Amino acid sequence: MPYRRLPNTDLARIRALKTAVQKSSGEEFRQSLIDNKTLSEAETLLLLFERKCKQYRQYYEIWVKAGKQLQLKAKNARIYLSHFIQVLYMCVIRSEIKSEQLALYGLENHNLIVPELTSNELLLIWGKKVLQGEELRTAKGGVPIFNPSLAKVKVIFSIFEEEYAKQTVRHQNTLRALKEVEALREDVDRVICNIWNQVEKYNEKNTLEDRLRKNREYGIIYYYRKGEKS
Repeated sequence: MPYRRLPNTDLARIRALKTAVQKSSGEEFRQSLIDNKTLSEAETLLLLFERKCKQYRQYYEIWVKAGKQLQLKAKNARIYLSHFIQVLYMCVIRSEIKSEQLALYGLENHNLIVPELTSNELLLIWGKKVLQGEELRTAKGGVPIFNPSLAKVKVIFSIFEEEYAKQTVRHQNTLRALKEVEALREDVDRVICNIWNQVEKYNEKNTLEDRLRKNREYGIIYYYRKGEKS
């Protein structure tokens, strides 16, 4: 005996609701298998759920696409910042900058090793520390580092920082849209289950073959267990 299973994807949920609503709209009132209250709720939920799913997909696609651009800008900022720190260390080794001044950059305990910059978050943290440190040192009369200069690194870093902030907002929008979809799934599943129960109840006196055929017309999907004839 085949068994039914509720949709497990949002696309399948939309398809199940749409099939039931469209089938019902094509039936005369006296032949309707679904009560008016359930049908009205299904129509409202279908429009809302479809809109929320579409909105989520749009936000997600924008976030993913922008993420590729962010990584390019992060890579560029990482190269410049790493190079700047290496030049800073060379200045310390040549005694052009006092080693104790590394504390201005937060680098006093790094043994002249470039700190971890692999993630965007670490890049953001160290970029702010190092740039601020260079500004503090030169404000006290220190000779500025060149090749790359502070100004150049600041421009590259600000481009990354601005894009990172925008991407954070895009991510928040995507998560919010996903939560709105998730919040509707329980109601959608409940309505689909209610519709399927009513349809199966209406057709229960038919033969198995006719019952399954008529039920499928309303979007009910049946599965066969291993070894069962489909």
